[in-house]
Amino acid sequence: MIQANPVPVPSGPVRTRSRTALVTSADPCFRQRVSHVLTGLRWLVREVGGGAQAWAEADIAAPEAVIVDSWLPDLDLEEFVRDFRAAFPASDVVTADGSSNHVSPRGPHRQELLLALRQADETDAPAWNTAPELAERGKSTQYPLPMSRPLRPLPSLPLRTGNSGSPLNPGERLPELIGGADCMLELSRRIRLVAPRSTPVFIEGPTGSGKELVAKGLHRLSPRSRKPFVAINCAAIPEALLEAELFGHTRGAFTGAVKGRTGRIEAADGGTLFLDEIGEMPLSLQSKLLRFVESGELQRIGDNETVKVNVRILAATHQPLSNHAQNGQFRADLYYRLAVFLIRTPALAEHTEDLPLLVDHFLERMGREQPAKRIDAGAQAKLDAHVWPGNVRELEHVLERAVILAGDEPVITADEIDFGMTTY
Repeated sequence: MIQANPVPVPSGPVRTRSRTALVTSADPCFRQRVSHVLTGLRWLVREVGGGAQAWAEADIAAPEAVIVDSWLPDLDLEEFVRDFRAAFPASDVVTADGSSNHVSPRGPHRQELLLALRQADETDAPAWNTAPELAERGKSTQYPLPMSRPLRPLPSLPLRTGNSGSPLNPGERLPELIGGADCMLELSRRIRLVAPRSTPVFIEGPTGSGKELVAKGLHRLSPRSRKPFVAINCAAIPEALLEAELFGHTRGAFTGAVKGRTGRIEAADGGTLFLDEIGEMPLSLQSKLLRFVESGELQRIGDNETVKVNVRILAATHQPLSNHAQNGQFRADLYYRLAVFLIRTPALAEHTEDLPLLVDHFLERMGREQPAKRIDAGAQAKLDAHVWPGNVRELEHVLERAVILAGDEPVITADEIDFGMTTY
């Protein structure tokens, strides 16, 4: 039971409508203390565990005020505050450290919010890193929660300037996207911006450039992260089976359908559906997918009933799908439904300065199951001179081949770098 100091209630007429506040923190003790004080000040309080969830809650009903802890488990704090203010200008935003960079300068509720923080700081509560509820959250979440407030920084990378002249912050880089080049930092920035929303995202980029990694990053940082992430490669499934894979079917719906089956769309209910290589989807099936995108309802093959499904759709292709939409090779109405927000994954040739980081990453990962290896200067020079038509996927395969060719030797030389004849 929390023992709080008496909360002073401002004098004046009784309010006829409680104001709403959104308390955002991965720490349940912090949320409980602040909520306790705000409730005493006649606020209605909603509690969320991270920035993505806060954004989703605000999309449903924008609060009058937001109190954000000094660290967020999923989003960069500075970026979250800046973008949240831009999207919800009527909401006062205050962070737990009370920094003037984060406090709305003349918000009508500023004094009460700061009072709530001061009162919460004076309240006895278990230490942040020993709260049982937080420990349980750490077991189930997809990212580790730290044992102290400061966020452990990402590996140090040189600060570069983007095309706009504004600096790109290496701290924005997602851990699954290796590299410090401008294009990679911009890729992470765009993922963080759109991840908290339900906006459909279209991922475009050459084969092997990490489109599925982007999709998984979008899901991980979204409010849907605890729900399924379901991926389907539209180019890998025969046309005759693709409809049944997507929409499911009933028993006896067609020859060989000895029992009913749930489709991939329905399996992703509440979560994220990733349609890879959607440019390969037959036109006849595109019309059925469009109906689902527009209505949120699907019909299994052989069934007369419709099923309501709530999924966020991410689509990807290596093809110039906007051109295909213009010349009739792909349904234009479906393209514009899916391409609400565009993300482009760069070819490896666009960020070759990241090769050493990528090489270290892959060799370290391969070294988890066998003795780790490193490459010498000659091998690195050979990698640097390659044009990489297969992008990062090709690099991974080349290094895996080199590890095998090196045998028991701890160092990979230029002789083991074999690009082979694989077409990507």
